[in-house]
Amino acid sequence: MDEPIQSTLNDPAKARRDVVLQEIQPALLGLMDGSVSTLAPIFATAGLTGRPLSAFFVGLAASLGAAISMGLSEALSDDGSVTGRGGPVRRGTITGVSTGIGGMLHTIPFVIPNLQVALNAAYAVVAFELIAIAFIRYHFMGGRLLNTIVQVVIGGAIVFAIGVWLGKIGAG
Repeated sequence: MDEPIQSTLNDPAKARRDVVLQEIQPALLGLMDGSVSTLAPIFATAGLTGRPLSAFFVGLAASLGAAISMGLSEALSDDGSVTGRGGPVRRGTITGVSTGIGGMLHTIPFVIPNLQVALNAAYAVVAFELIAIAFIRYHFMGGRLLNTIVQVVIGGAIVFAIGVWLGKIGAG
């Protein structure tokens, strides 16, 4: 039988669990996807064209496309009635916005006209993003901080390396 509503309202552990499940997890999913999925296209474009603005527009397109795709996927995957993950529109919006932010953070440096300066700034932003994602994951999902950092950074580094490698191959 379901718990009475009053008892769940007064349960701080359940309230925290609901926030993590319904808000933090969709936001983290979006940040991770936006950050990692846009790395390869952006850095490949920078390597292929040598033009920071081209990389910026590819990053913008990838970020917006990923934001819409992830937001819709999250909203359409579950109405929340079975899993308790919350309302689909809210979850989809959180995931979509977070995906867009995750993709745009390392895209913004490519408005800098000097390619090397833009790349260096983007490298620093990527490092910050991955460490921040690992910390958020650790803080809300638990586990060991070092393991979380290694997992997130290695995943991001693999995608980043693919983008740089393909940009060099294509430009060569």
